[in-house]
Parts: sequence; C-alpha cells; structure tokens
Amino acid sequence: MTATATSPSPPAPAPVLEIDRLGKGYGADPVFADVSLVVHPGEFVAIVGESGVGKSTLLNCMAGLDDWQQGRVRLCGHDLAQANDEARAALRRRHVGFVFQAFHVLPHLDVAQNVGLPLMLLGPGQAGDGTPPGRMRQVEAMLEAVGLPGLGGRLPQQLSGGQLQRVAIARALVHRPALLLADEPTGNLDPSTAARVMDVLVRQTRDTGAALVLVTHSEAAAQRADRVLHLTSRGFAG
Repeated sequence: MTATATSPSPPAPAPVLEIDRLGKGYGADPVFADVSLVVHPGEFVAIVGESGVGKSTLLNCMAGLDDWQQGRVRLCGHDLAQANDEARAALRRRHVGFVFQAFHVLPHLDVAQNVGLPLMLLGPGQAGDGTPPGRMRQVEAMLEAVGLPGLGGRLPQQLSGGQLQRVAIARALVHRPALLLADEPTGNLDPSTAARVMDVLVRQTRDTGAALVLVTHSEAAAQRADRVLHLTSRGFAG
C-alpha cells in the first residue's frame, strides 16, 4: 500500500478585528458589557438593536475613537488599548474606512478631492504609487466602480443623496482598508436608492476583500450580511 502525500491546508487568514468582553459606560451608567466578536477578511457582519443600546458607540470603539472600561480591541493585530492617540489615528488611516448616515463629504471640495482625501493623508508610498497622477487614477477607478464615472469635478451640492453616499463609499474604500465600518449608511435614503447603495457597498467590499461591519435599523440591509448580531446592554444576544 502506498501513501498519498497531501499538501497542508493554507493557514486561515488572521482576523481583521477581535473584540474580547468589551464593556463601556458613562460614569455610573453602563452602555454595554461583555461584547465579544471576531471578524475575518471578506466577512460582512450586521449589528442591529434598539436605539440607545450603544451600536454607534461600539463602532467607535472598534476604530479606537472611543475608550472603554473593560475588555480588549485588536485591529489588524494591534491592541488599541496599548496605542496612544497618535498611533490609533495612524492605524485608522491605514486600516479603516468609514461610511456614515450623514455622508460627511466636504462641501468646498469636489467629488474627486473628497474621494482622494485618504490617499493624501496616508502619504507617498502607502497606497498605490503615491504620486498625484497615481492618486488620480485610483480615484477615477474607484468612482467608476461605484457608478459615478466622470463626476469627479462636481461639487457635493450638485449630487443626489444616493450619489453622495456612493461618494462616501468610494472615499472609504479608495485606500483598500482591511475594515469598513458603516453606521446607518442608508438611513437618509428612500428604499430603492438604499437598495442600490447597499448593492454598491456589498459588491465593493467583496471585490476589495475588506471586512464590513454595518450598524443598521434596516432589516433589508441586515439580510445581506453573513452574520446578524443583536446588541443588548449585556452583549450580543442569540
């Protein structure tokens, strides 16, 4: 009898985000406790829950924008509790993209300038070739990917709500972050526009391999996720 050699399975990719028994409160008022979560590259996790339970606060903790009282947050292998404000900001610039309900585009910059901001903040050599022509090519490719080709020269006030949210998605993904955090990204949109925006958001995160954590009240948006987690004051339920 002869043995057949088998190739070892490739190691599983390291988690993008690890949260271990996180607890957060304001003074004597707890927000949430005992929250644990592991998110891997390419995974889409939706977080739902009643208003006031701390979903947006939890999202801020994931990026090191908020502090917490118990537990640990690791972003791309880095323990955020051990990082000072400057180090956290550098990790966010490199590894995190944000999409928010209110778009947060800068009205005095055109679409291309808004989308290109993360590339400028990273500096030369950290995203693409770092030259102005190289950054512009990345911006144009990202606008094409989200269905906004040729609109780079427009100002935000010349766009619809759905277009503005696609600008926000393009800006969040242009530097190819490992983690995309989206806080009610369809909350200001009508149902048909919201569905189109979710199509773009999911397709682009799948294409880039980013992990996506979405906070939402929308059942339609949550149904697109690989996992749906219900946040309560005592952690994730169910």
